[in-house]
Amino acid sequence: MLNELEAQAGERGLLLRLKVGRPLGLWSLRLVVAEQLAADRLQLQGEMKAWAYGGTTGLQLDTMRVSPKARAGTGDLIWAATMAWALESTPCRRARLLAIRDAEGQHQRLLRYFQRRGFSTVHEVEASLWDLPLRMVWGGAGALMSADCAVVQKRAQERWIAQSVAA
Repeated sequence: MLNELEAQAGERGLLLRLKVGRPLGLWSLRLVVAEQLAADRLQLQGEMKAWAYGGTTGLQLDTMRVSPKARAGTGDLIWAATMAWALESTPCRRARLLAIRDAEGQHQRLLRYFQRRGFSTVHEVEASLWDLPLRMVWGGAGALMSADCAVVQKRAQERWIAQSVAA
C-alpha cells in the first residue's frame, strides 16, 4: 500500500517521505508531503506526526497539518500513507487522537472532520483528576477519538484516488 501511494504521489509531482525512529521501544513517525519546485528546492504541502507502541491500539496521532495552498487530495494522501505505514510496519490496528477543544465552533468542525475519516469519540477529556494523564499526553482537553486504521486508510485512499482522477 505505502509503495503504491508513494508512486501515485510521484505521478502527481509530489514527494511522500517518512522519517521513522525507534526511541525507547516506541515508533516515532514524521510523514511529509512536499512538492519539488526545483532540483534543490521543496515546498512542504503537509505533514503528520505520530507515535506508536507495541500492541494493536498503539497508534497515537499527534499533529496533522496541510498547507492552505496544498494541492487537492494532499490531506487524503497523508491519512492514507500514515495508516498504511501503521498497518504494514507496526502491530497497531487502531489509532487515537484528540480533537482539541478550544473555540466551540472549531471543535465541532474537527469532530465532523475526524468522524468523516472514521473516528468516533471514546472519552471526553476534561479537567478531572483521572483525565490528568491524558491531558499531559495530548496537551489539553477535548474529545479522545479512536478508529480502525484499515477503515481510515481505505476511506482516505479512495478519496485520494478520486482526487487523482479528477485532477
